[in-house]
Order: sequence, then C-alpha cells, then structure tokens
Amino acid sequence: MTSVDATNAQRAAAPWQRISLAAICVLSGVLYCWGIGGSWGNSYYSAAVKSMSQSFENFFFGSFDPAGVVTVDKPPMALWVQVLSVKVFGFNQFAVLFPQVVAGVGAVFLLHRAVRRWAGEHAALIAALVLALTPITVVINRDNNPDTLLVLLVVAAAYAMTRSFESRKATGWVALAAFLVGCGFLTKMLQAWMVLPAFIAAYLVGSRAGWGRRLLDLGVAAAVVLVGSFWWVVATALWPSPKPYIGGSADGSAWDLVFGYNGFGRIFGGGGGGFQPPSGGLQPPGSSQPPGGGGGFSGSSGVLRLFNEQLAGQISWLLPLCALVLVAMLVAGVRRWRGGRPLDREQAAGWVLWGGWLVVIGVMFSFAQGIMHPYYTTMLAPAVGAIVGAGVVRFWRWYREPQGKAWLLLPVGVAVTVAWAVAIVARDLSWHAWAGYAAAGLGVLALVVLVVGRRGKALARTGLALGLAAALAVPTAWSAIGAVSAQKSMGGANPMAGPETGMRPPGVRFPDAGDGGPPDGQSQDGGQNSVEPGGAEQRPILIVGGMGGGGSLSAEQRKMLDYVQANAGDLDVPLAVEAGSMGASSYIINSDMTVVGMGGFSGGDDAPSVAQLTEWKRTGQLGFVQLGGMGGMPRRDGMGDGAPAGAQPPGGMPGGEVRQERDEWVKQNCTPVDPAAWGGAADTAVQLYRCN
Repeated sequence: MTSVDATNAQRAAAPWQRISLAAICVLSGVLYCWGIGGSWGNSYYSAAVKSMSQSFENFFFGSFDPAGVVTVDKPPMALWVQVLSVKVFGFNQFAVLFPQVVAGVGAVFLLHRAVRRWAGEHAALIAALVLALTPITVVINRDNNPDTLLVLLVVAAAYAMTRSFESRKATGWVALAAFLVGCGFLTKMLQAWMVLPAFIAAYLVGSRAGWGRRLLDLGVAAAVVLVGSFWWVVATALWPSPKPYIGGSADGSAWDLVFGYNGFGRIFGGGGGGFQPPSGGLQPPGSSQPPGGGGGFSGSSGVLRLFNEQLAGQISWLLPLCALVLVAMLVAGVRRWRGGRPLDREQAAGWVLWGGWLVVIGVMFSFAQGIMHPYYTTMLAPAVGAIVGAGVVRFWRWYREPQGKAWLLLPVGVAVTVAWAVAIVARDLSWHAWAGYAAAGLGVLALVVLVVGRRGKALARTGLALGLAAALAVPTAWSAIGAVSAQKSMGGANPMAGPETGMRPPGVRFPDAGDGGPPDGQSQDGGQNSVEPGGAEQRPILIVGGMGGGGSLSAEQRKMLDYVQANAGDLDVPLAVEAGSMGASSYIINSDMTVVGMGGFSGGDDAPSVAQLTEWKRTGQLGFVQLGGMGGMPRRDGMGDGAPAGAQPPGGMPGGEVRQERDEWVKQNCTPVDPAAWGGAADTAVQLYRCN
C-alpha cells in the first residue's frame, strides 16, 4: 500500500471500520475505568493533588504538602490535569484517576489516526487494539503516575510528525510535534526526549521539502522543544524565596532534577534523592544472585531485560513479531533500492518513525543503569501497535500473492508470537494458565487454516482472524485480569500486570497498598530551606515519621491523628512525616491538616535542614515530630522495619546522614510522648515527639 492509498483509505473508512474504532475506544475506556473509584492509585501523587488544589504556588510547583515546603520528584504537568479534575468533581478517588482514563483512551484514538494516514485503516485498527490491550498500559492507565499523560503527548506528537510528511510547508506540524514533546518533558522530563531521534530521522526521510527547508524546520522545532521543555525549570529558578524545595534534587533546584536523578541518573545509575537499589538489583540478605547493572524493579540491565521475569509479561508479547516485521521490511527496502525502484518517502518515514521509536527506547530501557520501573515500558506500546498493525497488513498482502515464499511470513509470525506467549505463561502455571492453553489452541488452528486455505479468500481471512486472536489472547487475558482484580504492587507506586512472582525482586517482600510499602524509587520530595511561605503570619508546623501508605489510615495512625488534633491547640499544621510520603500521604489525603514529609519521599532530601528546624522551633512554628523505622512499618522483611530512628535498610538509602542529623536534632530539642498517651502499641516502631 502506498502513502496515497493509505490516505484514500482513511478518507473512505467504511461504517464498520468507524464502528470498530468506537468499540476499541469503549473497550479501552472500560478496562482503564473499571473500579477506579475504589483506589487512590499512587497515594504520593494523590496527596500532592490535594495539596496543589489549595493554592496557586502549590499548583505551579507541584507541592507535595499543603504548606508548600516540598514538591514531588517530577515536573507537575500530569498533576495539573488531575488538579483540574478535582476542581470539577471534588477531591475523591474517581476524580484523581479519571484524567488517566481520558488520556489513555485519547492515546488509543490518536494512534489510530496517525497509523491510518501512514498504513491505512486496517493497520490503524490493529494498532489501536494492540495499544488498548497491552497489559502494562492497562494497569498504568488505572493509576495516577505521569506515564499515561506522557504516552498521550508523544503519540500526539507522532501524529503531527506524520502530517508533516504530507506537505512541502510543514513547519507548523513540526513545531506542534516539538511543542507536544516539550509538554512531555514537563510531564516526565528527559524520558519524553527519547522519541526525538526517531522523529528527526523520519522527517529527514519523509519530508517533501528541500534540504534547506528541512533543516530550517528542524531548527524551529529545536527552539520550540527547548522553550517548551525548560520554561517551567527557568520559572522555578527565578521565583523569589521562600519557595518549595524541588523534591528529589540534591540542591533544591529543578535544574539538578533534570540532569541528576531524573536525567543521567536514570541512564547511568546513582544521582538524586530517594531510594536507589544497589547496582546488582535489590537482593535479599545472603543472595547469591550475580551483580548486574540496573535497579531491582526490572531486573538487571542487558540485551534480554525486556524478556525477563519482571518485564516480559508487561510489554514483550509482540516484540518477536515486531522484530520479524522490521527485518522483513528492511530486506524489502534493500531489494527495492537494488531494483532501482523509487522510494516512497511517506511509507519509509513511517517505518523510520515507529521502528526508530521502538529500537531507541527499547535499547534505553534495556541498558538503563538507574531506577527502572516496569511501567515505564508502556512508552513502547504505541510503537509496538503501529509496527504490528502495519506489519500484519503487509504480511497479509504478501500472503495473498500467488508466487514467492514471502507468504510464509504471516504464519511464521503467528507461530513465533504464540510460542512466546505460551513460554511467558509457563513461567508460572499456577496463575491463569488457561490463557496459555487458549492461545496455543487458537494458534494451532490458525496455522492449519492459513496453510490449507491460502488460495481461498474466505478461509484465508478466517485464518488471519484466528491468528490475531491467538496473538492477542494472553495479553487480553492479563489486561482484563489486571483491570478487574485491582492487583497492585507497592501500594500503587509500582503497578504491574501478571502474577505476584514477577512484581518484586526475588526473596524480597514489599507490603502492598494500605500497609506501608518501602520507597518505590521514584525520588522524593524534599523540604524547604526557609520558613513556610505565606507572608508575615507564619503557621506552626508538626513533623512526623511515616506509618504506612496506600492512601488509607491504619488504626495506629488514626489514634495518633486524634491525639495531635486534640493537643495541637491553635496550631495550623498538626501533622507531617519523617522518611517522607509513605506515611505523610495518608495523613494529607484523609485530613485537612497541613502535613510536611520530612526529608522527601524516602527521607533522603536535606529538607527541612537542621537550620530550618531550629528556626521553626525558635519562632514557635514546630509542633510534633514522629521518628522511627523506615516509615514506621511493622517488622516483616528485614528492610529496617522496627529499627531505631535513623536506621537505613539494606541496599542503601541516599541521604541517610541527613536524616540521621535531623533525628538527632529532634531527640535533643523535643520531648518524647509516651505511646500510651496517644494509644500506640507498647512495641510500636515509631516515637512521637512534642516540640512546641
């Protein structure tokens, strides 16, 4: 199919094709929306949404706490959208997560629109269906991490790039794509820029303009990307003090966050605040697992990372088929070039765009040495869908040709895809093994029909339909199970699809939603090196250590909350958490008190500093401080639970010295409260201090 054919096909879409697209969008909406009113998702971000809704400064910076002391560890664009939803629907679980549903369905729709301009309506429908049914995409679109909005923005940018191939004066479309990538940067920083190499190469291949105009357009795009990406970073630097500390940074600035923890730290490891697994991955004491690069959440880095126990069931289902398609198209392109036939620029540009997207980002994720959560891989799903859609259409055309052996590519693609799906399921046959058996049965039937019925049009179409059903059987099952079971890892901070065995590093037990998980590696809030903003009338601040997470209050947290409320007097800020958001999130979500997470998400940020604590106490702003353990979790897995205040878990917690200095200051300057006074257990791992 030529680019002209593809354009004509999308303009002349049949009614059944329009109905099919609507059905796919409805299906994706149901999967993303089912039961979301019963979860806060990632309570870290949900708490920030509540705080951000209380003042413009909190909104602009992305403040984690109502006092505007510390921000979340990402730029705030994804949270801006969630705050707007809360303004419309009120602060509740549905309002926080509903924007994710809209963004997820929007990405499915825009991917269809982009692919149909390149490869036609049939390819576009397959691409949209693949994206809608990718397991990791389903579970992350039911959560409130920023990746959902990031995917929507980069898919929209890909649509703009596809439109740019159709005109000799494409500056506007290229600039729009650049602007959308800039918005992606304000959603998740440098991860959005990963698509740029593919976009640049695709434009150079596909543009109808001369080389001078192409370079001019790319120059304009570069300027738009830089301005769109960094205006917020510059604004935070120029904003007069006092202002929130940028969580996760080493010095409280967004510049450090860009190039440190959320930048090169993700690629090369280290850098930034928050939880950082050791270079060999997160391992239990005494583990004999050989060391390797990368964080423990996605296994060791390397060529086969996307196919390992943690990631295979999230995104790899169709990667073997993608590889087969790309190799086949490369061979076909070389043969076309050697035969002296002219290059179809728009078609070639599409393959460069989506193939480059998949290869570049796949390589980056495979070899990243820093923290790598499985849900990051949702960014691969649009490219997988586009390549599979266009590839299946191309394979079908070759399959129907009477001569040559290229017809074998379609049945081979089905066989390889089904075999890999069965292999993934076989890793844990105790978890819905029926899906693998169903895929195998459909696959065998599809192969028989494709081989026997090649000459018959109706039978061949039946074989194609069976092949698609077999290829998508297990991903569909895992997506549906992920939607209805609400299975989460680490309280919504590390959502994953599939069996529990793939959700955590071997031998390590992390508590789930509601019982106080350890840090998720998404670096953390920080505090503020100045008194609370808000003018001359300063408010006293209570700072407490964490007990739990997941968005709900435990019985012990509720007792402490009641005690603080009864004894805070006229204090305006009666609660906050040492060691960060693991406990502070629940307090912020479930009360109207101002809560400050001391030390950011995991307690590693130098905020508030000891000097700030001293100033707060001198001016009578500091109310209570709670210390103890790693967020005050009950002892379960040896990760420092129940340890004395300031103790660090195995594997290293950046900022441990900073936290210990704060803890020592609290012990020297504040008075401990008997746990019996507030209803705490005799063996509780936390200690409440009164500082006012």
